[in-house]
Amino acid sequence: MGQATVDRAVARVFVLAGVATMVVTTSIAYRSLDEVVGYLADPLTPRLQEADVTGLWSANLMLLQVLLLARLPWLERAWGRQLLTRWHRSLGSWSVWLMVLHVLLFTVQAVSREPGRVGSALYRLYVAEPWMWAASLGTAMVLLVVVSSIVEVRRWLRYETWHLLHLWAYVGMALALPHQLVGRELGRGWTGVYWWSLYLVTLAAVVWFRVLVPVHRTRRSALRVDRVREEQPGVVSVEMTGRNLDELGARPGQFLVWRFLAGRAGLRGHPYSLSSAPAGDRLRVTVSTDGDGGRHAAGLRPGTRVAIEGPYGALGDLRRRHPRLLLLAAGVGITPFRALVEGGGFAPGEVALLHRVSDASQALFEDELDELAEQHGMDMTILSGPRRARGSWLPGGVDGSDHEALLRLVPDLLERDVVVCGPFGWAAAVRRAADAAGVLDRDVHTEEFGW
Repeated sequence: MGQATVDRAVARVFVLAGVATMVVTTSIAYRSLDEVVGYLADPLTPRLQEADVTGLWSANLMLLQVLLLARLPWLERAWGRQLLTRWHRSLGSWSVWLMVLHVLLFTVQAVSREPGRVGSALYRLYVAEPWMWAASLGTAMVLLVVVSSIVEVRRWLRYETWHLLHLWAYVGMALALPHQLVGRELGRGWTGVYWWSLYLVTLAAVVWFRVLVPVHRTRRSALRVDRVREEQPGVVSVEMTGRNLDELGARPGQFLVWRFLAGRAGLRGHPYSLSSAPAGDRLRVTVSTDGDGGRHAAGLRPGTRVAIEGPYGALGDLRRRHPRLLLLAAGVGITPFRALVEGGGFAPGEVALLHRVSDASQALFEDELDELAEQHGMDMTILSGPRRARGSWLPGGVDGSDHEALLRLVPDLLERDVVVCGPFGWAAAVRRAADAAGVLDRDVHTEEFGW
């Protein structure tokens, strides 16, 4: 049985297990079919069961979304980081709304019992009852993470600040656990075993795959910075040497989370794609120096130790449906494609590459890609110039609509798998053009960079 088959099987089991936990969670709140029928007959009259089930659903979905980004290797390989991240956000959104509804329903219950003493009823419910102060604080932390993840708010935050705030969600979930397990019968009998198992399995997965495995791989690889080279103004390549790098199993097109251990900034992890195929004892990444992580990388000195998580990403093992491949990159999004073309083992004429840059002087790896294009018979086109219109993926001076230009540039487009790597807005514009040109959604793989 191949690795891809195993990964898909584990991914399916994960989905079935997730659905099963939601069914069990529902049965905990509604102990009989009569209770469910009673709710359906009068859904506008909230009872204790509805207050319970919304909170339990919220906790269940919160644990599932944590598992989606717990770096489980089978899920990473089967679905890819982009899909996992979208599902993580979707489950997180549902979890938060259910949590808010849970709080509101319990508030209604408390106030209806003591309509003349609203303040004392709410104080007793959210502060005085066992472990409710912790649950209230945990809820506030989770809501803080939600606010920081709103696109309009996120634009004003540095990645490092947003990432630090995001970690508070784990603390919030931990604070909410005690009130759930000490309340009524939820922490006793088989329901107690069920909830403890869910929390402990999730905790074990996070600790194992996000802490212990990276520490082990960092120790085994013993990576150190060999040199930092400026590719062009605002972009640098960091070349590293190490040992036992074959044990990482990194493939061209994948990325790792890197921590360059120099100063406080080195404690923050940043996801960077390999910009050259892994070779012997050497790895290379190429990064923009616009953000704090890139500026930190630009100032690294030879000998700096490097900690790693990964490798991640499905780009190194695409499930293709067509004999040929089209790669579309914007700016620094060319980095994983440069590695993929070098180490992908493609046949002559199998790959076409479109590289979009705002200025011809900003085309990364131009000489290296020219050499690779000659070696592999790759058709490469650089599209340079300012964007021609808002929402377009093309520069000015290109005739026709976005999808007409795409078909003109790649006449056999419908006979190719399409891989897109670039900023969110640009990648979305490419997908719209591909869709209008008749490319099936399942034939388009997107590697977006941003946060």
